[in-house]
Amino acid sequence: MGALANRDFRRLWLADLVSQLGSRVDVLAVPLLAVTALGASVFEVSLLRAAESLPYLVLGLQVGAWCDRMRHRPVLIAADLGRAALIASIPVAALFGALELTHLLVVVLGTGLLGVFFDIAHQTYVPRLVTREQLPDANSRLQTNLSMAAVAGPGLAGLVVQAFGTVAALAADAVSYLWSALWLRRIETPDVRPEPRPRRLLREIGDGLRAVRDDRILLAISLHGAVSSFFQSVHLAIVVVFLARDVGLSPWAIGLLGTVTLTGALAGGLTARWVGARVGGARALVGAAVLYGLAYQLYPFTGPGWALTCYVVAGFCTAYGVIVLNVFGMSFQQAAAPAELLGRVNSITHTFIFGAVPLGSLLGGALASALGMRATLHIAAAGVLASAAIMVWSPLRKLRDLTPAGRR
Repeated sequence: MGALANRDFRRLWLADLVSQLGSRVDVLAVPLLAVTALGASVFEVSLLRAAESLPYLVLGLQVGAWCDRMRHRPVLIAADLGRAALIASIPVAALFGALELTHLLVVVLGTGLLGVFFDIAHQTYVPRLVTREQLPDANSRLQTNLSMAAVAGPGLAGLVVQAFGTVAALAADAVSYLWSALWLRRIETPDVRPEPRPRRLLREIGDGLRAVRDDRILLAISLHGAVSSFFQSVHLAIVVVFLARDVGLSPWAIGLLGTVTLTGALAGGLTARWVGARVGGARALVGAAVLYGLAYQLYPFTGPGWALTCYVVAGFCTAYGVIVLNVFGMSFQQAAAPAELLGRVNSITHTFIFGAVPLGSLLGGALASALGMRATLHIAAAGVLASAAIMVWSPLRKLRDLTPAGRR
């Protein structure tokens, strides 16, 4: 059973499973609610996505330093409870006819802020529950959760939205966060507070930045994540509106299309460890980056009828690639970073990746308004492909496995 033989990791895994599914629901439900109920423009929809990840850009580095001073399980539970309350406020406001775009923006910004604390603490917490040898298996299990949610979430969200409306879908998302908090409370492994140290925030952040800068592989993984995330965000900011307005798909069809394409994520979660064993973790990282960039070139050719095949193939391959990137990139990071710096290293890579999202989202909305949505999708695809060069020309190209020698 590997990492799942560990009872406390199994509880963390169960908490993550349903929470991931619920989070996939609001990826579809929030922009659809803004478009259908509030008449939001494509730029206003891009603002919602920007608000979700803006906290990473503003506070990501600070949160990493704070997480290296704190116990992690209370942070995870508090973040889940806070997100449940914020998401639940949308159905309540809708029930009383008081829902506005400003309310959606505040909720998305608040859940994004809590998500910064949750994501950094979660990634830092995993190595405290499993051994270093179990990290690839543990991360693969968590990425499989993400894959299963990616496959089931869009279709489930589309069905719930079609049958009961976007408000019901968001209520289900709020419940998923409560589920996660309940399982996290059952973890028994002592969550020891780090040793007290002088609190010099800028110096602590600088220590984390130097740890990433001095490890060329960590730096390559972080830079690739930032550049690819930026251009992916240009794409994601407009793609739901593109599918609804330009291609003419219903909410249910958009959800079904997402389910079909994201089977690649499930395949990635199930086969990543096998791929790493056959070709090596370093080669798997480089190959996944190239596959991810090449597959993105098909998205702009999506259209009605048979042209939907472009979206399906692109979605399968990009989802597969990003899961493989996550499994090996995350496992290397957790093993390579000093334990006392892990929260800060995690926060730096997260800030690189998610901090690029609001910038890309705003650019996506602006480009779509100026050039049209299909031209914007071409620009996003070209940028994602260009990001693969960072991995190809890094020390990874000379390695088979992610060995200690490769970290120098």
